[in-house]
Amino acid sequence: MTETALETKAFTVLVVDDTTANLMLMNDLLNPLYTVKVASSGARALKIANSGTLPDLILLDIMMPEMDGYEVCRRLKSSPATRDVPVIFLTAKAETSDEQAGFELGAVDYITKPISPPIVLARVKTSLTLKAAADFLKDKNAFLEQEVARRTEEVHDIQDVTILTMASLAETRDNETGNHIIRTQHYVKLLALQLREHPRFAHYLDDATINLLFKSAPLHDIGKVGIPDSILLKPGKLTQEEFETMKTHTTQGKLAIESAESRLGKNVPFLRCAKEIAYSHQEKWDGSGYPEGLAGDAIPISARLMAIADVYDALISRRVYKPPFTHEASMSIIEEGRGRHFDPDVVDAFVAIQRQCQEIAERHANTDEELAKHP
Repeated sequence: MTETALETKAFTVLVVDDTTANLMLMNDLLNPLYTVKVASSGARALKIANSGTLPDLILLDIMMPEMDGYEVCRRLKSSPATRDVPVIFLTAKAETSDEQAGFELGAVDYITKPISPPIVLARVKTSLTLKAAADFLKDKNAFLEQEVARRTEEVHDIQDVTILTMASLAETRDNETGNHIIRTQHYVKLLALQLREHPRFAHYLDDATINLLFKSAPLHDIGKVGIPDSILLKPGKLTQEEFETMKTHTTQGKLAIESAESRLGKNVPFLRCAKEIAYSHQEKWDGSGYPEGLAGDAIPISARLMAIADVYDALISRRVYKPPFTHEASMSIIEEGRGRHFDPDVVDAFVAIQRQCQEIAERHANTDEELAKHP
């Protein structure tokens, strides 16, 4: 910062002294360089300091009636609004103990009377230079923090949009609606929150993982983009050969996400979670699912949560091959699958939150337009 930039009326100095002659002396000394305000008492000084624009520096006498300079400084430093304003004691009290007391209260300097004008000007300038530098760094840090927060939010927004765009790509070719993506997202999150204190799941379901599950869930059927329309949109029952082709959507989903990871050149947590869900959400607790026939705890937790969310929503929704089941009928099927299709503890958790899931289904019900598109 240049000397010319510093020595301008842009800086305001508040002089506090109960003696009129001292106030006039300091005003005459400082006024050519700075905007000067004066206060003849501690109470008046506090009022000025807390009204309007803060002074950049306070020159403070100690020996004043009613409220001495020490108490004024104590109050200035105890207030969040004024604690960063530098204080220089300007006093006739010249004992070392007096000076020590001033610094302990937070003063940046201590000048004894009678004053030397060149010394006062030099020390005022030094304090203002340091204050200006501190303010610059404070403003710079605040700007950088805001910019980091803005860019982080922007990255998260791009990430969310990318996930939904990829998921919607699969949805446009499937017989399911876009609301299926939203509903299953929320079912999975509710399930995770319900299970986060469970001894079998607490080690996995922390806040960060629950957020990843919510973000990743829409990609559970991304592999369906690779399934031929003749199979994906077939209204009747699939042949065994067609079903084997349909089953490959789990592997194709995993490969698509692995390809994205490869392009990025690094592992991304939400893609790792999405890959688990896409690949393993068709596995069954008893080992009769696909693609690997995993059983029990060998099935990733993320996939176990997705499995029950996906089946429930498929049951309550209209598809080209079936009408919608009622909530009650769907829950009956879910409970029948306890210990066979689904992790028993996950089923119990889903039963506990079933009313919330029903509310989600109603809140994000398919519109007439969507039903016309996916009859």
